[in-house]
Amino acid sequence: MPRPSEGADRVHRFGRAERWVHRATAALMGVCVISAGCLYLAPLAELVGRRHLVVTVHTWSGAALAAPLLVGLGSRAFRADLRVLNRFGPHDRVWLRSALRRRGPRPAGKFNAGQKLYAAWLAGAVLVMLGTGLPMWFTGLAPLVLRTGATFVHDWLALALAVVLAGHIGKALGDPEARRGLRTGSVARWWAEREHPLWRPGG
Repeated sequence: MPRPSEGADRVHRFGRAERWVHRATAALMGVCVISAGCLYLAPLAELVGRRHLVVTVHTWSGAALAAPLLVGLGSRAFRADLRVLNRFGPHDRVWLRSALRRRGPRPAGKFNAGQKLYAAWLAGAVLVMLGTGLPMWFTGLAPLVLRTGATFVHDWLALALAVVLAGHIGKALGDPEARRGLRTGSVARWWAEREHPLWRPGG
């Protein structure tokens, strides 16, 4: 589909609450990843120093990761988006098959199947990171063997999380209109019809 001019009709996609939750979560996640890099990568650790401060920043930013979601639950629009993200229908399976084969139709509602899987994976990963981080933070809560296991899971899941986040950021960089939707709350109608043909804005 040819792209029309920048003055094309725009449709509402995200309200203030959804955009705030995304930005706050992204900021906290960024602090977690950067501080983790400063703790585990020797060149960064030597450059930054002040390990105790970095540990404190990493711990509290990780503990606060659930806060934006909990605050966002006060918004009806945000709760509606969560319900959509939590539903996986026949068209989502078609989207996944087409994505894996790199051909065929990709029907999607407000969120496509890839976005739904990413959201579910990220939510689960954050819960596991919180669960494994607590024994590392409060060392008196668990025996050494449990803390060792928690550290192993935490470290490897952190690596997987960094890779997945890099992929997410890469996809976002390749789609300026999607980024504009998260920044301003609206997207071009041509983009909505092309990327999310089953989505009915305002419906």
